[in-house]
Amino acid sequence: MVADAVEPLPGIAVLCFGALSARLLSAVIGVNELLLAIGLGVLMTNTVGVPDLFESGIGTHSIWLAAGIVLLGASLTVGAVLEIGSVVLVLLLVAVTATVLLVEGIARNTAGIAERFGSLLAAGAGICGVSAVIAVGGSIRAKETEIAYAAGVVLLIDAITIVVYPIVGSALGLPGTVFGIWAGISMLSTGPVVAVGFAHSDIAGQWATMTKLARNALIGAVALGYAWYYTRRGSGGAVSFGTLWSKFPKFVVGFIAFIALASAGVFSPEEQASIASAVDWLFLLAFVGLGTEIRIGSLRRTGVAPLLVVFTAILVVSALSLSVLLVIF
Repeated sequence: MVADAVEPLPGIAVLCFGALSARLLSAVIGVNELLLAIGLGVLMTNTVGVPDLFESGIGTHSIWLAAGIVLLGASLTVGAVLEIGSVVLVLLLVAVTATVLLVEGIARNTAGIAERFGSLLAAGAGICGVSAVIAVGGSIRAKETEIAYAAGVVLLIDAITIVVYPIVGSALGLPGTVFGIWAGISMLSTGPVVAVGFAHSDIAGQWATMTKLARNALIGAVALGYAWYYTRRGSGGAVSFGTLWSKFPKFVVGFIAFIALASAGVFSPEEQASIASAVDWLFLLAFVGLGTEIRIGSLRRTGVAPLLVVFTAILVVSALSLSVLLVIF
């Protein structure tokens, strides 16, 4: 029993070292720390490999991911969703739906990408980046390699948009409200959205944050919807609640519970800040481990198609949503 508890410690220490290294490197070279964390994992597994001593501990990365998603709910309240206004909320829902359907359509009908992998890309692009990839990956029993590749695609798109969006916003002279809502609706991950929002202006940062967190709230519904779809296809008929529940990732329930607690005012601002910091570290730990699932040889066989699929969908939805926002505001 003691041996079982001690066995993962060396691998967990490796994850901690990788997470700390990614954060320090990010501060020095200005590259997204989550992208660096995945990169360090990729570097390790494709050079020296993962020794048996570290394997069980590194394998705990899925636990850290689940914990991070649960705690992420503390940053969102029902009030924050209502504050963005009905018109923006409708635009957000349309943009999310269009992104998911567009990625699914291109992935299946044009790019020849496997269905579950395409669904991971659609969820990541449509909802909240890597968090949605993980949530949906759990609900549809996707392979860890598919989850890792989809997360990598999301982070690469994040790296592109965090540079491009401020340039476009400045070139077009976008007002803070328009820029913030646009970023919240069409960019992928929460961190880059908040970063580019506040880099533009305080107003843009506030609108970007509210819009993106409202979009994040859809993660549970999307994960449940995908679980129902793939379970129904697998069974060839009606799906019972018990079957669906057995396949549904339970950490999504925790995510929703934390939204409820945050909405009830359970967490103080200091506690929310501490939780947000914990989420950052949990994701860093998890992404180092996820990176070890990516084999360069397999990635070469996958090709650039997933990246092009997501990039095309984001480009279309981004352009259309900005056009609508400029008309509204």
